[in-house]
Amino acid sequence: MKKNIIFIPLIFLILILSGCWSKRELNELAIVAALGIDYIDGEYAISVQVINPGQVSSKQSGDGQAPVVTYHGKGKTVFEAIRKLLVASPRKLYFAHMQMVIFGEELASNGIRDAVDFLARDQGIRNDYSIIVSKQATAKDVLNVLTPIEKVPANKMLNSLKGTEEAWGSTLEVDIEDLLTFLGVNDKYFVLSGIEVQGDKSLGIDQKNVERIETPVLLKFTDLAIFKEDKLLGYIDEYESKSFNYLNDNIKSTVEIIACPSGGELTTEITQSKTETKGKIKNGQPTINVSIDVVQNVAEVKCDIDFSEIKTMDWINKQTEEHIKKNINQVLNKLQENYQADVLGFGEAIHRADHTEWKKIKDDWQTIYPEVEVNVKVNVNTQGLGTMKNSKLKE
Repeated sequence: MKKNIIFIPLIFLILILSGCWSKRELNELAIVAALGIDYIDGEYAISVQVINPGQVSSKQSGDGQAPVVTYHGKGKTVFEAIRKLLVASPRKLYFAHMQMVIFGEELASNGIRDAVDFLARDQGIRNDYSIIVSKQATAKDVLNVLTPIEKVPANKMLNSLKGTEEAWGSTLEVDIEDLLTFLGVNDKYFVLSGIEVQGDKSLGIDQKNVERIETPVLLKFTDLAIFKEDKLLGYIDEYESKSFNYLNDNIKSTVEIIACPSGGELTTEITQSKTETKGKIKNGQPTINVSIDVVQNVAEVKCDIDFSEIKTMDWINKQTEEHIKKNINQVLNKLQENYQADVLGFGEAIHRADHTEWKKIKDDWQTIYPEVEVNVKVNVNTQGLGTMKNSKLKE
């Protein structure tokens, strides 16, 4: 009996100390930072941005090699195209640390459902990467651009995407779980952030793009791409995207500029924004009421204005309210009239408010939506003036 007591722990120790039978060494893998999916001439064209470890480490050799390498392949399906990449890649592709997936504009116009199915199904790909769309460019064009400061362009894109959403409010980070939710609903509209290659695309691939003080080719997030189900409908621009995020309750911080009564401009920093959307049906007519509460600070003053007077603060609040509301109404008109896209979920708001009445109109919602009355109320509270009330420079 004592022998058995000693023997059982020994077996346990042997099992836990036996090592990882399925381990993969770093020097056997090509770590993929970003994946680009295009649709060209009836085939899927895949591009992967692979990290060159020796060039991104702190002790790089300085031999002129690029910090990343891109490999390209084509196939009838996304999976086939990725497998065919092994013909060019010296190592097995490793997707577990992938940070970004880029859908080319042509693919987005034809439909992203099959590509999303592969991404969601593949067990070797984690679900914490961001998904964007390349505007007026292929995903390959985007992945071929070398970027300064951030050696790995995928890192640059992710940092810009998050930073812009946090401080400017014109982008929206979407991952594969979000996208699966969107695509699981019939007639669902959603948005993805759009990225552009600004400058000559052929120069972005050159090492000189990161060796100059003024970079000739830049990757920049400019628009939000509007989708119906899995197909791209169009875009709303940078400022319209910011207004969209007000409505979508996704403004964490941003900047607003209002005109002063005596000429010049005043800039405020939005520090808080909370949006509440409610639906209502009365006499068969649906209505949407949007209430937005905003907190801001005065950030920059380029005009003559006296902050010591209470009426000045009231005036700033009112002007900011009207400015935000005007921009919001513009993007609402575009969504309703140009795209007929209920991307803000107004139908769901009416459904929550009145289940019975919603059943009567839901089959006709696509034709009703463009004519729905949307009432927007903005309430602004200015809290801070900076470190001084009035400008000593003007004195």
